[in-house]
Amino acid sequence: MTDRICRLALSHVVLPLPKPVSDAKVLTGRQKPLTETVLLFVEVSTSDGLQGMGFSYSKRAGGPAQYTHLHEIAEVALGQDPSDIDRIYQSLLWAGASVGRSGVATQAIAALDVALWDLKARRAGLPLAKLIGAQRDSCRVYNTSGGFLQASLDEVKDAATASLESGIGGVKIKVGQPDWAEDLKRVAAMRAHLGDTPLMVDANQQWDRARARRMCRELEQFDLVWIEEPLDAWDAVGHADLSHTFDTPIATGEMLTSVPEHMALIDAGYRGIVQPDAPRIGGITPFLRFATLASHAGLALAPHYAMEIHLHLAATYPTEPWVEHFEWLNPLFNERIEIRDGRMWLPDRPGLGFTLSDQMRALTREQAEFQA
Repeated sequence: MTDRICRLALSHVVLPLPKPVSDAKVLTGRQKPLTETVLLFVEVSTSDGLQGMGFSYSKRAGGPAQYTHLHEIAEVALGQDPSDIDRIYQSLLWAGASVGRSGVATQAIAALDVALWDLKARRAGLPLAKLIGAQRDSCRVYNTSGGFLQASLDEVKDAATASLESGIGGVKIKVGQPDWAEDLKRVAAMRAHLGDTPLMVDANQQWDRARARRMCRELEQFDLVWIEEPLDAWDAVGHADLSHTFDTPIATGEMLTSVPEHMALIDAGYRGIVQPDAPRIGGITPFLRFATLASHAGLALAPHYAMEIHLHLAATYPTEPWVEHFEWLNPLFNERIEIRDGRMWLPDRPGLGFTLSDQMRALTREQAEFQA
């Protein structure tokens, strides 16, 4: 008899950050400091006794909406064959068709989609990357969490040193301040501090096209791995233009919430680094769909956040990617990712390789269960 999904458990989790952080959106008055990450966890069980776990997340707003949307449509997945992941995905899309196929709608589905991929790999007894087809057993890793703008330059330097000593291979810092000269001073100081260590900068969408061109020109001297989100995330034409104009690669894509939104970059002639985020794009299923198209277009890959998922996906990409290190989600899991020699290493545990911690349970604000 075919295996069937017989139980789904949803958890709405609020994880406070150790201390508030600010990027350029805070300094320019567009957002408040980030104080927490809100997550939607899904645990799926089948009639054959298999389990899988997945999650999506939101920052500042949207977490409760993700939980509410999946709560409304989750029953559609009950009784379906857990191996038919895309079929289940489409049925959930149709169940919530009136709210569209991007944003909260697909971010909610993402948590269940990730759980089904985790389950499929666990059933095979393989790490997820090996189930999909790994190109490598480790990926280059860089740290972002130590480079936010609320931290002093000395604090950013100390965090970078600690990251490198822990085995991380690169460092990203935030730019995009109202005073662009302060950005350049900060980058110059970090380049001097790090020597030839890979260094990235992230403007978090805070420049218009004219300022972005000027800043990219000024930043060329620092031999950066990339300049991230110099423009509004949906300005595909602007990002494409910058990617053709400057030697330093341009990176973008983390804010986009569907495959068509990402495809707008390729259609505009973009030649930079794409940064899809599986929970934001709608799950592993659409992430892999776009990754195939990105690879065909010759684009480099550096997935955003959620290293617990993205390590596996990056390991399957044809060309050498980067994975972003954030330790923020560590309290939610019992296991840790191995980092050494500038690289993040695939776990040998099946699936994503993570189990949920008691702290995750303690941080759960709301939960629901559905049974066939």
